[in-house]
Amino acid sequence: MLDAPSSVQTPDEILVRRARERDAVAREELFQRYREDAYRVAYRLLGHEQDALDVVQEALIKAFLGLGDFDGRSGFRYWLLRIVGNTALDWGRRRIRRTILNIGNGRSDLPEPAFHDDPARGLHQQDLRRVLDKALDHLSPKIRTTFVLFAELGLSYKEIAETQDIPIGTVMSRINAAREKLQQNLDWEKLKGLE
Repeated sequence: MLDAPSSVQTPDEILVRRARERDAVAREELFQRYREDAYRVAYRLLGHEQDALDVVQEALIKAFLGLGDFDGRSGFRYWLLRIVGNTALDWGRRRIRRTILNIGNGRSDLPEPAFHDDPARGLHQQDLRRVLDKALDHLSPKIRTTFVLFAELGLSYKEIAETQDIPIGTVMSRINAAREKLQQNLDWEKLKGLE
């Protein structure tokens, strides 16, 4: 005898329709379903844990308030990730302005994210993350966002094109440009470390 699946997931389209009708359970389900992806995009774009959490919260509020604008051409996930990416870029610009205004007041760079693993592994990961974050900082916001969607979330070229509303060829060229620029910057960082 066949057993029924233990958990059948409600399709996004139904949850979106219910969320538009102010169904709190549907909104919670959409939040739970995509919060991790949203956080990963925000964190990789900003490199700061608290800012990423704030961006996810702001982006989800924007998404739920703007559900009437969601046309369903791309899936809810892609639409939400576009909002997260744009919100993160806005936060990054605000942070740069704040940093410029705070020059000379003794504030240090942004704190590192917390690691909950083995302490030695965490230190190694922090070192790698710092080097990679420095290299990512050299990318333009558009190229960085495209690369993060590809490398961090594992989205396909087609999915990235839908998320960013750009042609697949543009996705491919941005990823290639990101790889080249990252390789140049990572090689430079490695050479500096040998001094």
